[in-house]
Amino acid sequence: MTVQVALVDLTGPDVGEARDLVVLGPSLGTSVRALWSSCAAALGPGYRVVGWDLPGHGGSAPCPTAFTVPDLAGAVLAATRAVRSELGEGARLLYAGVSLGGAVGLQLAVSQADEVDQVAVLCSGAKIGDPTNWRERADLVRRAGTPVMVEGSATRWFAPGFIGRDPATSTALLWSLQNADRFSYARCCEALAEFDVRAELGGVRVPVLAVAGSEDAVAPPKFAEVVAAGVPDGSCAVLAGVAHLAPAEAPIEVATLLRDFFAGGAR
Repeated sequence: MTVQVALVDLTGPDVGEARDLVVLGPSLGTSVRALWSSCAAALGPGYRVVGWDLPGHGGSAPCPTAFTVPDLAGAVLAATRAVRSELGEGARLLYAGVSLGGAVGLQLAVSQADEVDQVAVLCSGAKIGDPTNWRERADLVRRAGTPVMVEGSATRWFAPGFIGRDPATSTALLWSLQNADRFSYARCCEALAEFDVRAELGGVRVPVLAVAGSEDAVAPPKFAEVVAAGVPDGSCAVLAGVAHLAPAEAPIEVATLLRDFFAGGAR
């Protein structure tokens, strides 16, 4: 069965005449709207902005079979191809994704360079975590459901004090985790267990920006440094006081980084 993902229109109100397509990818357990909506609105004019949801998350249907990160990358390209064609010849595809969504971005850079023009990888890495731990988490969530992950995710996702400062955003993100399909979530964990493109970074032919949060224990800044050093046209930025969900925790700062990168300034 081919993996399918649903798109979410996140284009800001002052888009003007969109020249390029920005595709935003989610983190495991989140809906793309809850994660990216504030940041997407701050990207400014000139971009058609769409997000995609992981299988069984947000607006995407559950997937009854196993899939890989390359499968997700192919699904994203298939889902966005028509939107890009609407913008006409010369429209660039600019990708930014968080955690698992960032892994999908790196996979696009590694294997689909003819389809994507620039990739930003946020709170992610060329390999994330330990395969055994991912498989154990998959088994746990299959048995107990995604609510079992809420308490731990609240600690890993947000820097200290963020939940109190922005309860609406943090609650929306934790609800999206609780409402995710447990079997699809487990399959996402298994996809991450298999993901490792460290040896392939040197062959990437598109510019890559790696962004990390200084407080991120899941994908610490050294992960971003490995990506930036391994890619021929790579750059790195670290956001102070930010943990694992940078677009939600620091939407203006992330939007500024992305605008500069997409315009060429970050390189």
